[in-house]
Amino acid sequence: MKENRNNPEEDLPLVWELLKTEHLVTDRWIDFRKETYRFPDGTVFEPFYTYSRRDYAVIVARDTEGRYITVRQFRQGLKEVTNEFVAGGIERKDGKQYGDRGQSAAAENALMAAKCELEEESGYVSDNWRPLLAIPSNATIADNYAYLFAADNCRRVTSQHLDETEFLNVRLVSEEELTALIHAGRFQQAMHILAFMLARNSF
Repeated sequence: MKENRNNPEEDLPLVWELLKTEHLVTDRWIDFRKETYRFPDGTVFEPFYTYSRRDYAVIVARDTEGRYITVRQFRQGLKEVTNEFVAGGIERKDGKQYGDRGQSAAAENALMAAKCELEEESGYVSDNWRPLLAIPSNATIADNYAYLFAADNCRRVTSQHLDETEFLNVRLVSEEELTALIHAGRFQQAMHILAFMLARNSF
């Protein structure tokens, strides 16, 4: 029998019980699963789809003139070229791509990953880094985290060193230009917008 959900004064149990997991795709990049759960009221429901992927870093970077370092690249999900900040996956010390962090938490390598990504994708480096937030990337369906950083007074020291799957252009934009892109729906990464909102109050 379902519990009465109409009384706001009652604190109902909230945790779902995982009954079954089917791994639909498991490779070095992703563990994509179909799962069956029992709700707190006893109802069993399926399917719920969840996945594990690598944690990643997002870098809100400004150069010595206060311009934001952004990149433009094609994103296969939207099937269009996006404007965003430098970002990239975090390599773990335990060699895994995803899953239980245990004693090898991705946070141990997050700042190093952020520094490497900024230099590789843009050619810029910084001596002024601040962690902003570590937050679940998509709590509804995924278990990975986004590690958000701010890097100020960045200077260009080298050319880009891109991976074989990366094709991107660097664009330096003012805060006004970046804000206009966001409001026009042309800065298309939600985590990057969150990072910008946090960083602009800390620069």
